[in-house]
Amino acid sequence: MTLHRRECVRRVLADRGDLLVIGGLGAPTYDIAAAGDHPLNFYLWGAMGSATMMGLGLALAKPRLRVLVITGDGEMLMGLGSLATIGVKQPRNLAILVLDNRRYGETGMQASHTEWGVDLTRIAEACRFPVANAIASAPELDGACHLLRSADGPVFIQAVVEPDAVARVLPTRDGHEIRLRFTQALANIAPQQ
Repeated sequence: MTLHRRECVRRVLADRGDLLVIGGLGAPTYDIAAAGDHPLNFYLWGAMGSATMMGLGLALAKPRLRVLVITGDGEMLMGLGSLATIGVKQPRNLAILVLDNRRYGETGMQASHTEWGVDLTRIAEACRFPVANAIASAPELDGACHLLRSADGPVFIQAVVEPDAVARVLPTRDGHEIRLRFTQALANIAPQQ
């Protein structure tokens, strides 16, 4: 049993409020944009392996705001060391959603390490994440949405999704514009937080 990635992201981001979202390279960014572009989305273009560390930095800088990193299994595999650092820092406001299609989607759909049994959830557990779950069904997604939005973190959810190719929904690729828009939106909510 597996989830459809776009539906998964759409449900996670429904009623998001002031949730700060970091989008990993490639398909996760397209999925976030497909769910609705938002000024509190920060899309990382060309920074593979950086999404979780960007999320950690933001969570530490803004401890009263919830930070959600949405990334893929390929990028998470590239940045495994970030899980250890997050485990040491223990940011209560950080959640990570890994969309695991068991493929390197941006380079031709080659099998990733998760296809061969590498268990990202167990790695997160070993890195001292108090919440680390793998999900693969709609009922499990309901519970995961709650954890991602409100459980004391760090939270790690590995969502097993279909390896299907879906149309790209491209947000702006202008890094300066993304940063400026995000920081302005953040400044607008920060006085309330």
